[in-house]
Amino acid sequence: MDGALLLLEHPHVYTLGRRGRLDDVLAPAERLAEMGIEAHHVDRGGEVTYHGPGQLVGYPIVSLRRLGVGPLIYVRSLERVLIETLAEFGILAGSDGRPTGVWTGGAKIAAIGVRVSRGVATHGFALNVSPDLAWFDHIVPCGMKGSRVTSMAAEGVEAGVGEVASRLAGHFERVFDVGLELMAGAPASVHALRVSRGGAA
Repeated sequence: MDGALLLLEHPHVYTLGRRGRLDDVLAPAERLAEMGIEAHHVDRGGEVTYHGPGQLVGYPIVSLRRLGVGPLIYVRSLERVLIETLAEFGILAGSDGRPTGVWTGGAKIAAIGVRVSRGVATHGFALNVSPDLAWFDHIVPCGMKGSRVTSMAAEGVEAGVGEVASRLAGHFERVFDVGLELMAGAPASVHALRVSRGGAA
């Protein structure tokens, strides 16, 4: 097996990447506890972001050597997967001239944070399908003060996370030139896909 792609929704959580600062979590610990959300440090790149219901979170676990790309091209390719997925739903988005991630109308609609160790990429991306955007009010998203966050729903697109996941999987196949097949035994809440390159097992 060359790798895996896990597509899922998280319970409410704030995650801080390697450059994340607790100062960017604006609510005190007591308030977070009242809201039923925790903040966790993780080993991905980037700063602080939110994950929760209504958001499609993708965790590709892939060998960049097998894909034949370096870390920068890999991140740009993830952006392309997200941009093409959004275009299928009629949302014009892009990443050129902006910080890492995908943007539409000056607002961030998808975040990317990865870790590469010994040539294997983990962590991944989060696409705002229809989350409650108020959760972003309690953080400085990606450490960028004054930045706006949006979602597919806020842009006028009604779609379920499962539908978006299925469409995104097809774009992931095309952009990375890989094959995807469902993995047996995964929890029902996780769309788990085996990633194979060139038919190799």
